[in-house]
Amino acid sequence: MKKIVCSAILILLCNTIHTQEKQSISVIKQEADDNYRSQNYKSATEKYLKIIELADFKSQKLNATYNAACCLAVQNKIDSSYIYLEKAIEYGFNYKSHLLNDNDLKNLHDHPKWEKLIAKIPESKSLNSNPELANIITKDIHHFWEAYDFVNKDSTNIRDVYKSKYFDKASEGMEDYMGAKVSSIDYFIKHIQSHPKLYKSIRNNTLKVDDYKKDIRQSFKNFKELYSEAKFPDVYFVIGAFTSGGTVSPSGLLIGTNQMSDGENVNTDELDFGDKLLLNKSKYLPHVVAHELIHFQQDGLKNDTITLGYVIKEGMADFIGELISGDTANKKIFDWAQGKEHKIWNDFKKDMYYDRYSNWIANYNTASEDSYPDLGYWIGYEICKSYYENAKDKTQAIIDMLTIQDYRKFLIDSKWEGKLAKMK
Repeated sequence: MKKIVCSAILILLCNTIHTQEKQSISVIKQEADDNYRSQNYKSATEKYLKIIELADFKSQKLNATYNAACCLAVQNKIDSSYIYLEKAIEYGFNYKSHLLNDNDLKNLHDHPKWEKLIAKIPESKSLNSNPELANIITKDIHHFWEAYDFVNKDSTNIRDVYKSKYFDKASEGMEDYMGAKVSSIDYFIKHIQSHPKLYKSIRNNTLKVDDYKKDIRQSFKNFKELYSEAKFPDVYFVIGAFTSGGTVSPSGLLIGTNQMSDGENVNTDELDFGDKLLLNKSKYLPHVVAHELIHFQQDGLKNDTITLGYVIKEGMADFIGELISGDTANKKIFDWAQGKEHKIWNDFKKDMYYDRYSNWIANYNTASEDSYPDLGYWIGYEICKSYYENAKDKTQAIIDMLTIQDYRKFLIDSKWEGKLAKMK
């Protein structure tokens, strides 16, 4: 089984039955994954099929369809599994190498339909190694503002307007972003409609992406000089629902531009403390893109569920992103951490060898003046920075980071704790 696009789906309580059904996708998805891990494949299948029925976004349907096919295959329901693999291909599944190596599907290999199914899957696009050839795509931002203006003139059919003028025109990257980071169209609309002052004031800043294309391209070139094996995907700028400033998918780098739109005359009265921290100035767009570019290179890292592994992955993206773009994507967090280094580290050591990701990353719901969120980024950054500073061969240091297989050993080799001990 495989999640084709990372799913970080949020829940919002809404008043209508329609919206309640859409928002339940989050709960159903968690239950389905839990059932799969506990080998309750029958229940997992039922829940994945429910997601297909309720989902607004193609990537959600694709993931759920493929996962249902895997669960059916494990139950030896071969014909049904083939039906859903066919549907997954219709939704755009093109991960041929993964399908060939997926142990959940091994029961299908001797079936007469197997070779025919494989032949239907298009080859994945080859990864681009030339920084000049990466496309920077902004059309989704313009489509959003067209829909937004239309809604402000006539608010009688808000959902239909956003669907037809924004979601139905989505780029490949926007499809992935919405499926991974926004649970439904209704969730998106609720967010936009509940922040009228914010959206009235950020338009110009969301349209500044063109001003930063040169800087983005330069950071790509800088990375090529640091790491000859670098791959350069397309970059998609979208308007999301304040659930992600940036993520990656097979389509490319996906940037939630509205979270990168702060500046002079932006009205943040409707935002709570955590959301104000999420809102970054538009001038930091190139640094966020650089951060996500590093994430795109991290397929060689060992998958591990210890918190240390999670923070090193994020901190590495910040550190190398800073090397190539000139600044970190998380300046607010890093500034707050100054002078608190020992306390932060001592608290982190209690969690670092357990799966306690939510204590250190994406914990904006518990943010306060005395307890900033996302401190895992700062911790991972400092570990990676220390490793790089101590490395005699800087080129090899970048390679080492992007191919970590033992996070405990990497921490030791970084000599970060020795560096921290010398701080006052």
